[in-house]
Amino acid sequence: MGATRAASLRVGVWTSRGACGSLWHVIVEPYAVAVDDAVLADLRARVRNTRWPSPAPGAPWSQGTDLAYLRAIADYWADGFPWRAQEDELNRHQHFRARLDDVDIHFVHARAARGDGVPLVLTHGWPSTFAELLPLVPRLTDPAAHGIDGPAFDVVIPSLPGYAFSTRPARPITMRDTAGLWHRLMRGLGYRRYGAHGGDFGSGVSTFLGLDQPDALIGLHLSNFELDPYLGPGSPPLTDAERSFVEHEEDFAEREGGYNLVQSTRPQTLGYALNDSPTGLAAWVLEKWRAWSDCRGDLASRFSRDFLLTTVTLFWVSGSITETLRDYHDNASVYDTLTPTDRVRVPTAVGLFDNEFAHNGTVPRSWGERLYNLRRWTVSPTGGHFAAAEEPDLLARDIATFFGDLLTH
Repeated sequence: MGATRAASLRVGVWTSRGACGSLWHVIVEPYAVAVDDAVLADLRARVRNTRWPSPAPGAPWSQGTDLAYLRAIADYWADGFPWRAQEDELNRHQHFRARLDDVDIHFVHARAARGDGVPLVLTHGWPSTFAELLPLVPRLTDPAAHGIDGPAFDVVIPSLPGYAFSTRPARPITMRDTAGLWHRLMRGLGYRRYGAHGGDFGSGVSTFLGLDQPDALIGLHLSNFELDPYLGPGSPPLTDAERSFVEHEEDFAEREGGYNLVQSTRPQTLGYALNDSPTGLAAWVLEKWRAWSDCRGDLASRFSRDFLLTTVTLFWVSGSITETLRDYHDNASVYDTLTPTDRVRVPTAVGLFDNEFAHNGTVPRSWGERLYNLRRWTVSPTGGHFAAAEEPDLLARDIATFFGDLLTH
């Protein structure tokens, strides 16, 4: 990505033998997050020179991102936000980039603190980055040190294609395609079998791993549902609880789904604005973090300014926001591809968070059982869509408990 400098480190080659005996070569280059000074200076100048609109009439946030909130966080972004400190914090983790055909995949790789860890690939969604999942790293690589009863993990956190420091090819790429990339990456890193966790698009990617690579998966853990089960002719009729859930989701789409409609049909048009104005980018992204998290309308109650601005800055310095919008366009038809015979037979756990923006505690277990081989179902009374950043202890404990049970029974 033009806004960053790759670390000048040795290139390694991981080789793994495929199921049919063929060798998979994955070229992996160590990577460091290092944003050029000129990029940061341009960012700050653009924020300072924002041409502000008039405030919206009515209650704050009722027509979108509140002007007073955005002006305050923009002032801090321009003249107080310590990006270099955040950069150093990100680089406490080991970063790499892997070349997979025409895609460079950025990922964080953290091995278990002691012994052989359970391989686990974690996948984020939109409007998020790999940074959302970093709070899980110490809790999963060294669970005992955090009071968590369960196995230690080797954690792999890739950036979705087009997000942050992963490239996106000049062709459509779906969640199913990304699942194929993740499988190659994990096998290329030497993991014959591995677990998967995901939320948002990451839930869809992980589900397709379960559908397409069942023999490779130890288990599957989801923090929300991205894919609906097949509901066409021949499927069991909806229960009252399931019908209520579907109506809830339809109501959400009616009230809050404008972003989805625009991003799935005209991502390029929106991308010009978001890629040109950092303040506009922050308004678009942070409105969703407020609406979809368990913050009760107060972002500061859940997230620090530094964390939120790290997320937005990662979109900005990598110039990736338009590429991330394409996920909605490229996946628009994928949601209707499941057939009556599609079923994830891999053992699956679902750890829901009661203030998840779409489910909002209304999804019944029977909904998950339509598609997944459910072994564990938990609902936390706190937390929302960005569970790894909101409730990392609860999420890490749920993941560790599920895989610990799988591996001991």
